[in-house]
Amino acid sequence: MQEITSKEYNDVINSGGPVVVDFYSTECPPCEALAPKLESLENLFSDDIRFVKIFRQGNRDLSEALGVKSSPTLLFYEGGKEVCQRIAGGIKRSDIIREIGHLIGRVKVEKKLSGMEPVFTETDVAILGAGPGGLTAGLYLCQAKINTTLIDVALPGGYMATTHMISNYPGFIEPQPGFMLSHNMSEQTKRCGTIYKVAVDVTKVDLVKKEIVIDDYETIKAKKIVIATGTTPRKLNIPGEQEFMGKGISYCATCDAKYFEGKEVVIIGGGNSAIEESAFISKFASGITIVHQFDTLQANKMAQEKAFSNPAISFMFEHEPRSFSSRGDKMEVEVEDLKTGNRKTLVTDGVFVFIGLRANLSVFNDELELDQWGYVKVNEDMQTSIKGVYSVGDINSKKYRQITTAVADGTIAAIAITKEIE
Repeated sequence: MQEITSKEYNDVINSGGPVVVDFYSTECPPCEALAPKLESLENLFSDDIRFVKIFRQGNRDLSEALGVKSSPTLLFYEGGKEVCQRIAGGIKRSDIIREIGHLIGRVKVEKKLSGMEPVFTETDVAILGAGPGGLTAGLYLCQAKINTTLIDVALPGGYMATTHMISNYPGFIEPQPGFMLSHNMSEQTKRCGTIYKVAVDVTKVDLVKKEIVIDDYETIKAKKIVIATGTTPRKLNIPGEQEFMGKGISYCATCDAKYFEGKEVVIIGGGNSAIEESAFISKFASGITIVHQFDTLQANKMAQEKAFSNPAISFMFEHEPRSFSSRGDKMEVEVEDLKTGNRKTLVTDGVFVFIGLRANLSVFNDELELDQWGYVKVNEDMQTSIKGVYSVGDINSKKYRQITTAVADGTIAAIAITKEIE
């Protein structure tokens, strides 16, 4: 891609035809992940669109004038005017193609895409998921000189990257921001030679054939596959939840309870996770309000008894949250009484949501043997029920799900694979 400066910017965007501009930065993993996607699309659409890039840090005045506040950010121009939707962060190929369709028409885009030659890539090990388990497996494998490709639909880090502060990871005296620990793990794994294909769409996975199709056109053929797709906390999907995730709303008591010493919190949920975690949070918080949609708790009886006898915990039964907002350094939770329909606002220091976890397994088409809760069964070497397929991290059937247990799983799987391949 051609690189331009601020002085050339107006001439380029006013050159007549459609232009895609990439504002990039150095030492920027999302920028590195985006570069090959843009290069392949430039090759495909060079007759219709001009692709250029501009160094954001070196052209700060222009970036600020345009309101470009993060890297990478893609801007789309037609006839000198910005059109389409800006895209920033972990940009997927499908996101770019969608906006290109607005520039030159979907029919032309689909025709170009249909004429693409499929790409086939071979690797020794393909790792699906770049959380702590997948990153650790990648680190051990590449240090053993085994060709490894790490694939993720998002940027590296997984759930760890969205955790506000992590104070229980060995080796760090001070609590570490989750995004920073994710970055350090990722850079360590990348430097030893692991190939990264992140912020991609995983189109199809055949665990038996050991084939993974990404972005609808590239097929990665592996000798072994490591599944590290993790879990996703179930969301409430109400206004404010996405906005305040990691900024007042947490999904991990072990990670964040200690930051609410002497403060008040609201817990959403009434199952085992919510009630058991409330006991842990009460070691720090001075007051806890549990908001639950039913008139009784669904947790086990022992956990219930402990919660009811804890003076720091109070309950709002038959209530559901409807929105989250903030007032200064306080969180506001609007809740609805399901019996009367009346709503009121709870003012609190923080919110914990515990309404269950969802194993990220939808892409595997029921091929794996699972336990009764929908998690992957593995043996002591992290092998699944399918030969040559391993599974690590939170997606596994296990008692505890922590960063350290995911790292341990990744280590075990990588060593077992190394011995097999050698």
